[in-house]
This record gives sequence, structure tokens and C-alpha cells, in this order.
Amino acid sequence: MLPSRIFFDNFFDELEPKKMDKMMKCDIYEKDDQYVLEMDIPGFKKEDIHMELDHGYLKISAEKKLDEEDEHNKKYVRRERHVFHKYERQFYIGDVQEEDIKAKFKNGMLEITVPKQENEKHAKKVISIEE
Repeated sequence: MLPSRIFFDNFFDELEPKKMDKMMKCDIYEKDDQYVLEMDIPGFKKEDIHMELDHGYLKISAEKKLDEEDEHNKKYVRRERHVFHKYERQFYIGDVQEEDIKAKFKNGMLEITVPKQENEKHAKKVISIEE
């Protein structure tokens, strides 16, 4: 499986303006024998983030709910920050075991490491074209 296929299956679909507002910003890079995903999720707590692996897709979601009790005690003049937020993102990572995926969350950044698959480590092979 080629690295470009692994993480960018739905890349162009996610560039729609409506979806860009709902996406977590992400950088992906290779480090030794693994891929590293760094996602900015500011304003969320570790408990607000959910990750699951489903048929080769790593699904990441972050959801923040309003504190109902706190909301009744305030009379807002303008309200932009305290609204319901739900962000989702998914990546095709192939046939990786759940226990091989590691994640850390610190200061609003989620770092996920995914091991490269064996078939990706093979050297490039040139294919000749027949006449």
C-alpha cells in the first residue's frame, strides 16, 4: 500500500468549505518505521476525544457539550465561544492492530503513532513495458 493512499483517500472531499470548519487540522509525517499524526484540538479535554479503528479506518472525534447549569446563570450579550462543538476526522491506515496504535494528548495537541505495514517497507521495483 502506498503512503499517499493510506492517509489521503478522502482528501479532496474534505476540502469543501463547510467541512473545513468541522475538521481538526492535522500534520502527517514519517518517522523511522511509523507514521505520526499531529492534530490540533484546542479547548478540548482528553475525555472529550474518542478514537476507534473500524475496517482499516482510524476515526477520531472530539465533542464538547455545554454545561447546562453554568448556562442558566449567565445572560449573554454576545456568544461565540460557548457553543456545542463536534469535530470528526478519519484516515485509512490499513490492516493495523489496535494495540499497535499509540496516542498522547497534551496542551490541545493529539499525537498518534501508527506503525508502517510490512508491505510498505519493500524497496521500489521497476516494471518494464513490453512492445
